[in-house]
This record gives sequence, structure tokens and C-alpha cells, in this order.
Amino acid sequence: MTRSDYFLITCEHGGKRIPPRYGSLFAGFEALLRSHRGYDPGALTVARELAEALAAPLFVSTTSRLLIDLNRSIGHPRLYSEATRDIPVALRREILEQHYLPYRNRVETHIGEAIARGKRVIHLSSHSFTPVLDGAIRNADIGLLYDPARSGERELCQRWRTELRAWAAALKVRRNYPYSGTSDGFTAYLRRRFPADAYLGIELEINQQHVFRGGRQWPALRCHVVEALRQAMTDAA
Repeated sequence: MTRSDYFLITCEHGGKRIPPRYGSLFAGFEALLRSHRGYDPGALTVARELAEALAAPLFVSTTSRLLIDLNRSIGHPRLYSEATRDIPVALRREILEQHYLPYRNRVETHIGEAIARGKRVIHLSSHSFTPVLDGAIRNADIGLLYDPARSGERELCQRWRTELRAWAAALKVRRNYPYSGTSDGFTAYLRRRFPADAYLGIELEINQQHVFRGGRQWPALRCHVVEALRQAMTDAA
């Protein structure tokens, strides 16, 4: 069966909102909540623009990952944060059932339904990363995270990187940086659920320095990301 491509955009760390019921858990963690640990600045804006440009469904969460991290698997040591990992088990379970599982299940169900209709789903998960972590400067503007063993993901990211550099030669675009595309995350989980010829899962990571600088560079970078992806898909047609 020849599958037609179907884009789907997600943003797991789109905001730093804490539902009022859990506000008291974050007393003393206000600064952490406002930091890059609380959310991914700029990721939601990019996700919305990708979804609009590609006419793709968009799934987002604006609840802080410090409540529960939607990009971590159940059992991962960082699924819960400093503010929530030591709360009563029943309350952690409530958070899981009300804020984690509904989001993850909606996305997984939507992908499964698209594949059942004969589509090849290209899932782009929008993220951003802090310019400096533990004193080390991150040496990239954009990261494209994927599984090198999956040829569809590898080839799309190669084309996307080439087009990004053509749009803006000064951009440092790196593959599987600043994280490995096969480490624990939502796309890694979904690869285990769906075959490689039907599901491509790619995490887009943008350096937050571009968000914080603002001005004209930030909108231009977002434009480059979208238009380079368009061209990469055209090249593959």
C-alpha cells in the first residue's frame, strides 16, 4: 500500500500553567516554574505556525511539565518534578489520569486512526532548549531529533537540515543534538507503537536564545523552519 503523508504537530511543554488544585504544591518553587524547567519558551508559537502552514492537526499542553512531564514515559525518574515526586501516591495517580494520559491517548489515537486510513503520519513535536546547561554552552541554533535506524526519519531530517542551511547559511543545524532522538520521549514511545513505514516521529528543538532576543530574528527563524520543511517535502515528492 502506498501511503500519503499526513502531518501532525504536538507541543508537550507549551506553557507553565499550574491548575489551581495543585497550586499549593509549588510553594517555594516559583522561580523554577518561571525558568526553562517550567516550560519550553517559543515552542508553542512554532508549533502553531507549523500547524497553520501544513494544515495539520495540533495537540498542545500549556500545563507545566513540573506538574507531570508529558514527554516522559511512565516510570521515568523525571516524569514528576521536585514539586510532585514526593506527594502522596493517590495524588500522583490523579495527576497522571487527569493530565498525562488524556493528552497522550488523544495523540496516539489520532495517529492510529490516520494510519488506518492509509496515511503515513509525520509527527513533529515542537520543543526548545536552554542556551546553557550546567555551565556548558549548547552549540546549535536548531536540533532535529530522530531515530537513525528509521530511514524515513533520517532522510527527512537530512533534507530539512539542507534546506534550513540554504535559507540561512549561518544557522547551526545539528541532528540528534542537544539530545539523542532515541532517548526517552513521546516520539520514541510512539515508534514502538507504529511501524516505520507508517509513522515518522521528529522532535524539533530550537535554541531559546532566539526567543529571548526577540526582534526580527525570531520571526525570521520561524519562517525559515516552516519554509525549509515545505521545500524538503517538495524535494521528496
